[in-house]
Amino acid sequence: MSNATAGVGVGARMPTWFIPHGGGPCFFMDWNPPDAWHRMADFLRNVAATLPRTPKAIVMVSAHWLEPRLTVTSGERPELIYDYHGFPPHTYDLKYPAPGAPALADQIVKTLTAAGAASAPDPQRGFDHGMFIPLRLIFPNADIPVVQVSLHTSLDPTLHIEAGRALEALRDQDVLIIGSGMSFHNMRGYGNPQYGPVSDAFDAWLTKAVESSPRERYRLLANWEQAPGARQCHPPGAEEHLIPLMTVAGAAGQDAGRKVFSDRVMETTLSAFTFG
Repeated sequence: MSNATAGVGVGARMPTWFIPHGGGPCFFMDWNPPDAWHRMADFLRNVAATLPRTPKAIVMVSAHWLEPRLTVTSGERPELIYDYHGFPPHTYDLKYPAPGAPALADQIVKTLTAAGAASAPDPQRGFDHGMFIPLRLIFPNADIPVVQVSLHTSLDPTLHIEAGRALEALRDQDVLIIGSGMSFHNMRGYGNPQYGPVSDAFDAWLTKAVESSPRERYRLLANWEQAPGARQCHPPGAEEHLIPLMTVAGAAGQDAGRKVFSDRVMETTLSAFTFG
């Protein structure tokens, strides 16, 4: 599937996105085969062009940050966290000096708390690679303020859908809400052709869920474990790469969802979705 263009217009609210962030710093190093991540990288480079206008800020929900309560980066200049291991030395020198947004972080904490979700700011926490690796491609100038919101350690899909619902109004403030993860994430499955059909079946189910009516979408996503091959694609207790989708789906409100990218990487199907 090729990149799809989101509806653009002066009065359009910001969409929400669930994007694949690849494997570690994969877009900025040699890989075997060399073109394994090229199509995904091209997709990410084109995301900004589909938006109605440049966002005033970005809220990023990354698979690589879990806390016992929803936690929000609140520092003015968060440092980068190179939370990948065994990659070439130059990948630990990658930079993405995007500013934080303390006022927005405070608003998010208050909004989540008012909605009944335990939340807290963290002025010391930096930006992990689930944030800076894809954003280096989407917004390479690093000039848009970014706030990261953690996942909850429970990985409860309903909790994350409800958190997204609480944040929906941010879209009317020109805040872009992005979930950064992977639609398939089983480390034993990557590169194994036996997982190809499994990932295909799960991806087809996930696409149907995303593209269903909002009420049905929430019901299906809240019960994603019932999907074909669900636990082969996201092993028990390791579904953190799927859960950011729940938050951006919740923030979609009544807006339609659709698949906008899909590719075969390391024998598995990986997809991206947008709402709005």
